[in-house]
Amino acid sequence: MSKSIKPYENSDLNKKEQVTKMFDTISGEYDNLNRVISFGIDIKWRNKVVKLVADTKPNNILDIATGTGDLAISLTETTANKIIGLDISDGMLEVGRQKIKSKALDGIIKMVIGDSEDLPFKDNTFDAITVAFGVRNFMNLKKGLSEILRVLKPGGIFVILETSVPIKTPYKQGYKLYSKFILPTIGKVFSKDRSAYKYLSESASVFPFGEELNNILREIGFINVEDKPQTFGVATIYTASKA
Repeated sequence: MSKSIKPYENSDLNKKEQVTKMFDTISGEYDNLNRVISFGIDIKWRNKVVKLVADTKPNNILDIATGTGDLAISLTETTANKIIGLDISDGMLEVGRQKIKSKALDGIIKMVIGDSEDLPFKDNTFDAITVAFGVRNFMNLKKGLSEILRVLKPGGIFVILETSVPIKTPYKQGYKLYSKFILPTIGKVFSKDRSAYKYLSESASVFPFGEELNNILREIGFINVEDKPQTFGVATIYTASKA
């Protein structure tokens, strides 16, 4: 990453601590605000991730930066009989726990508080690992990806869904206008934490995407790395595996 972006400019907390505080603060409003910000298209992107994972017929799945558990819940449509949703924010996890309980999915999904850069699992544990809109919040991207590679089984699938920046006209210009003015305004009007949505916008603009992130994944040791841009390039799905 060319520039380190943190949620709170005047805080002495490190990025990991700031991200935890931010998501704890906005956990109650996150789901509804997310639908507004993405115009609901994020549901379609998550469904594509589920399809990619389902095709591999996994028995167990780890969903990192699970947040309120949207992707973990959708992943119950796969053959997996055990899904772990891990997040650093207990506020987000608690919202997720309530959603999971209301859907009677407690027997399949377990929500765990934990650090993506120090995963509390043994080597070669999971058939599939997913991260939706979470890798750009890693304080140390390469360390987090190395941990994912460690706990992924050989032949397992790793899928990232992350924001990216359109490179074609006029989508590039439209995205800049939306991310610089509209997204922060929505956050300012509807969120109790104005800095949060400014951070989410700025962090997306500087995070490596496309071939740059592909190369980082290869450098870490992943194989069969591919990227699949979504909706004019405003998001990208990455798939990779382990030898």
